[in-house]
Amino acid sequence: MRSMWKGAISFGLVYVPVKLYAATEQKDIKFNYLHKICKNPVQYRKYCPYCQTEVAMDDIVRGYEYEKGKYIILEDKDFEKGTVNSPGKSIEILDFVDLSEIDPVYYEKSYYLAPGDGGAKVYELLKRAMDETGKVAVARVMIRSRESLAAIRVSDRTIVMSTMHYPDEIRHPGALTEMNYQVSLHDNEVKMAVNLINSLSAKFQPEKYTDTYRQSLMEIIQAKIAGEVIVTPAKPESGKVVDLMEALKASINLAKEERDGKKAAKGNKPADAAADVELKAAKTRARRKTS
Repeated sequence: MRSMWKGAISFGLVYVPVKLYAATEQKDIKFNYLHKICKNPVQYRKYCPYCQTEVAMDDIVRGYEYEKGKYIILEDKDFEKGTVNSPGKSIEILDFVDLSEIDPVYYEKSYYLAPGDGGAKVYELLKRAMDETGKVAVARVMIRSRESLAAIRVSDRTIVMSTMHYPDEIRHPGALTEMNYQVSLHDNEVKMAVNLINSLSAKFQPEKYTDTYRQSLMEIIQAKIAGEVIVTPAKPESGKVVDLMEALKASINLAKEERDGKKAAKGNKPADAAADVELKAAKTRARRKTS
C-alpha cells in the first residue's frame, strides 16, 4: 500500500511519527453512462449558462453563497489563513475516553497508522499504553484541507484512526416525526423477540458476510458478456404478517433449523447438499406461516 499522508501523533510532549494508509476500499461495480442510441460515453462539461460557454479549470473559483444568488469568492490564500489554528501535519490528541462512550453514528472513515521513519519505539510505546488502559484517544487531524475529529484505537497490532463527524454535523433524531408513535407490547411478545435475538446470536466473524448483490450482478454481467440467456428465479409472494406471535415462533423455529443444519453440515460434509435443500424448505415453510 502507498501512504497518503505523513505526520505525527502529538501525545503530550511526545511526537509519534506516523504514515497514514486507507484502511478500506470500495468494491462497487463501476459503470459508465452511455448514450442509449449510439452507446458512446456521455461527456460531462463545466458550462456557464450566463456566458454560454465551456469553462476551463483555470477560470473556476470557489464561492460561498451567503444569500440566494449572492457569493463571496475565496482564494487559495484564504484557505491557507484558515489553517493557522489547525493541527497541520499533526494528529493532536485531545482526550482519552472509553470506546463504549462513542456512538458509532460519529464514525466516518478508517485509516491505518503505521510508524514513520525512526518512530517504531515511540509508536509501540503509545500502542502498548493504550492497550493496557483500554482507552481510545480523541484527536483532531487535518487531511486534504479538511479538519476532522478522530478516534484513535488499537486494533490487533496496529493503531487505527477513524475520522469522526463533529456534534453539529449529527442530525437529531427528534426531527423524525415517525418516532412519535404510541404502541403497547405484550410481555410474551417481548420474551419471544428476546428469544429470537438469542437464537440468532453468534460471534462476529466478518469473513462470513459477503455482498450477495454485487456477486449476483457480476454473474449477470459475465453471462451477458458470454451471450447467455439470463433466467431470473421466481420469488415466493410475501403477504402481510397477520399474527406477530406466529411470526416470532416461525422465526425462532427457522433459526433453530438453520443452526441444526449448520451443525449437521460440519459433522457430515457429504450431506451438505441435502442440508441446503432442507434449509430452503424450512425458509419456505416459515414464509407461509408468516403470510
